[in-house]
Amino acid sequence: MTDILLTGQRAVVTGASSGIGAATARALASAGAAVVLTYRSSEDEAETVAEEARRDGAEVHAVQADISKPEDCARLFDEADRLLGGVDILVANAGVQKDAAFAELTLKDWQTVLDVNLTGQFLCAQEAVRRFRDQGIVETSAARGKIVFTSSVHQGIPWAGHANYATAKGGLKLLMQSMAQELSREKIRVNAVAPGAIKTDINKDVWQDDEAEKDLLKLIPYGRVGVPDDVARAVAWLVSDAADYVVGTTLFIDGGMMLYPSFRDNG
Repeated sequence: MTDILLTGQRAVVTGASSGIGAATARALASAGAAVVLTYRSSEDEAETVAEEARRDGAEVHAVQADISKPEDCARLFDEADRLLGGVDILVANAGVQKDAAFAELTLKDWQTVLDVNLTGQFLCAQEAVRRFRDQGIVETSAARGKIVFTSSVHQGIPWAGHANYATAKGGLKLLMQSMAQELSREKIRVNAVAPGAIKTDINKDVWQDDEAEKDLLKLIPYGRVGVPDDVARAVAWLVSDAADYVVGTTLFIDGGMMLYPSFRDNG
């Protein structure tokens, strides 16, 4: 991370008690940013992530928030103001899965996934934009503010049995692009990362099983399952001045999954 400098910048990372969010919070902290990371229920895990970063000299705070609730999003940014003096970066990462075959998918599980994975990202991003505007241009960054959404390859690849998740990610793609189109004139950069298969707790039943992992690798031309740091490093670059001309882009971090590898031998 030595070539990525975020010294003096202040970041909020949602859903950061484990997995991609935790790796992202650590990556931003190691690049010099002060970080507020959020958790919904896993306080011990979140505090562990924060403490690990503090041992390396970073300023990191854990804050409880349910980002599907407008009042929690507002409180989160109030806490960032209090703890960090403002915010320059939002990584909207929090997400959930509630999987079922389409005809068995309950309205509650449909709504829960959209509430967190789409509406929650909208609420946090809206709050971040308001704070960016109030702060004005900062000396530590070429941009007034930066937002990165954690999307998925399933913003573009249909996913049977996961209609709610794919719908939310497809909506997030156009939310990101619409925001970028509207806000870039204010020097607010909005982008997304779209991970493919990443080794996190949510899918460990696949990558910890040899046969299941072998089947999964058929979908990944690069020949390995990703790890959270693969995504975290990309996010740190996207919010740095090294990526200052990158606006409205989704960066796919998927080992080539979006290349539809079933067609590599002529279909």
